[in-house]
Amino acid sequence: SAPPPLVVVSLGRVDYGKALTLQNALVAARIADTIPDTLLLLEHPPTITHSYTGRGAEHLLGDPATLADRGVAVHPTDRGGDITFHGPGQLVSYPI
Repeated sequence: SAPPPLVVVSLGRVDYGKALTLQNALVAARIADTIPDTLLLLEHPPTITHSYTGRGAEHLLGDPATLADRGVAVHPTDRGGDITFHGPGQLVSYPI
């Protein structure tokens, strides 16, 4: 039998917060089995993420206001890891 379908969506450059909102909605839809497995392909404008617990934030080399002045967004996230930079030209994939 054929494997289940996988929908691949190329979104271009998407703000991290908007991409996270979309991911959360798609995860809920996937759990409800109203969409098939989905792979989002995109890039973010300059963005630094760190744990919402604060882990990783100590490694920021500038305060969020200074980084924002330089066009870099800072987002706490519920994902593991330390601190991560996402930027133009970096392909990011989010499997749902």
